[in-house]
Amino acid sequence: MTYENLDAKLINALLGDGRASLRSLAEDLDVSVTTVSNHLRDLEDEGVVEGYTPIVNYDALGYDVTAIIQLKVEGSALPEITERLREQEQMISVYEVTGDYDIIAIGKFRDTDGMNKQIKELLTDVDIRESNTSVVLNAVVENEQFELEIDE
Repeated sequence: MTYENLDAKLINALLGDGRASLRSLAEDLDVSVTTVSNHLRDLEDEGVVEGYTPIVNYDALGYDVTAIIQLKVEGSALPEITERLREQEQMISVYEVTGDYDIIAIGKFRDTDGMNKQIKELLTDVDIRESNTSVVLNAVVENEQFELEIDE
């Protein structure tokens, strides 16, 4: 098994169970615990694996309003606006993008009143020239990760 194949298999195994022990990963991959430990440490050091977190179902916690916010921003203010969005707890994703808008942010809210309040606060910034907000009706796929292809 090549180094890259082992890394891909290790990543895929962690995607299946991020809480798997080194021993169970080693058994599944048919390598030693030391090999798994070394490869995992390398993947972490390289920033390929950035952490181990639970997958939270925000809907089940009452955050069942998802908003997609598109913003046109004065060019020089882009870093400031993206940082403000990043600091807002309920923004789960913030992207600088190409196209008609400069920023796309995705937020989770308990209700539309909370969403409106947070968006209106944001829109008081004079550097935001235009906005468009969409409320998600149905999340078909969300927070999905994919397994890596493995060359056999």
